[in-house]
Parts: sequence; C-alpha cells; structure tokens
Amino acid sequence: MLLYKNGLLVRKVHADSDGKRGEYRPDKQLSDEDLKNAVSIHHSLAMKASDYSKRPNVFYLRTADWRVYLFQANAEQMQSWITRINTVAAMFSSPPFPAAIGSQKKFSRPLLPGTMSKLSEEEQIRSHEARFRAVSTDLAELRSFPPDRKVKGRELEEYRLRDEYLDFEKTRYGTYIMLLRAKIRSGEEDLSVFESLLLEDSSLQRAHSSPTLQDSSLASQASSSRGTSSKASACSSSKPRQEGQRNSYRQAVKK
Repeated sequence: MLLYKNGLLVRKVHADSDGKRGEYRPDKQLSDEDLKNAVSIHHSLAMKASDYSKRPNVFYLRTADWRVYLFQANAEQMQSWITRINTVAAMFSSPPFPAAIGSQKKFSRPLLPGTMSKLSEEEQIRSHEARFRAVSTDLAELRSFPPDRKVKGRELEEYRLRDEYLDFEKTRYGTYIMLLRAKIRSGEEDLSVFESLLLEDSSLQRAHSSPTLQDSSLASQASSSRGTSSKASACSSSKPRQEGQRNSYRQAVKK
C-alpha cells in the first residue's frame, strides 16, 4: 500500500454510517479494533470545519458511507491534510456502479465501489465530469419541482435526503475535477510539490481554496473538455458558499 502522507491527527467520530449522529459516550474505551481500523477515503471529501469553534484547525471528513469524522491537525499541516485527502480520493476513487433499476420510491444513497480505479488521470477526469454533469442535472430537476408547502412527513424527508445527497455529490465531484486538472497542469507527480505549486500559482488557487463551484464555471469546464479506494493516511480546503452551503460542518450530519 502506498503512503501519501503521515502525521499525527486527533480524531473524533462525529456521525456513524449514513450520517446519523453518534451518541457521546465519554466513558467508552477504545477497543483494539478501533485502534487498528483505517478510515477509507475512497469517494470521500475533506472540508475545513469553519464553523466548529470548540477547537482550532479542525476539518471534517465525510466518507463514502456518510460517516463524518472530525480531525484536528496543527496549524501548519491542516491545509495539507485536506488537499492530500481530496487529491488522493480524486485519483483513486473508482467510477460508481450503474444505477439500480427498480420501482422503489424510497430514496437510498447508492453503494460506491471500494476498489482502486485503474483509469488514467485523463480518463479519471472524464469519469468525474460525467458524474458531475449527471448529478448537476438531477439536482436542477429536483429543485425545479420542490414539494408543496403543505407536504410533510416522509415525502418531505425524501426530498430533503435527495437534495442533500445530490448537492454533496456535486461538490465532491467538482472538487475532484479541479484538483486533477490542477495536478495535470502542474506536471508534478510529487504531491508535496503539487501542494506548494497550488499556493504559488494563482491559476491553481481555486482548486486549493475551495471545493465548491460556481455552477457556470465548472459546468462550462466539464462540457468543453471531455476530458478509490485508498486507505492511505493521506486534501483542498473549503470556503463555504455564502448562500446556504449545505456541506458546512453544521450540515455534515442529520440533525
């Protein structure tokens, strides 16, 4: 297994599988299994927890099964961790499985493959672009037919879950595309050097500074250019969108 970054982080499991808030159990001792288990970062997204005030230099990681982890790093390394995680996830996350065919109306997030992608970087970008376009279209269609104000209960919850999922996936794939394009433009295989170039090259700043996208900017990039599984401790910081950024720390888990 390749190692892309190592160091010391403080970890907190903030939400269990499917994003459900875990119970706070201060008396629970860590088991050997807890200490051994790696956190898989395939199809994950790391973002700065800008509205988390209990500790400084904290970022959260949402994994493929929607677990949410909080990580605290030292001030000098936090941005590097975020950029490294997101870059490695972009490089090695395999294309998703084909959508299931069925009449089931209840929304459920699709399972994502845990195997390492065998695509070239250019093919990987095209795969991410295809997913970005698909989820962007689905999200736009969903929001064009919002539920009636009188709708409550299960139907409203289904709409909320779909919207939250599609919005997050749009952000995740947009982040992957920006980072991989920036990496190819830099011509660097060494991710430490690549991170340094992100800080120095103004043309790469957007990929470094924010995993969110203005709809028009990436949509035009994705359409004009047709063109994993990694358990390494291995990221692009995020500036939350001013208008209802759904991927901020407070939106990372179900209330």
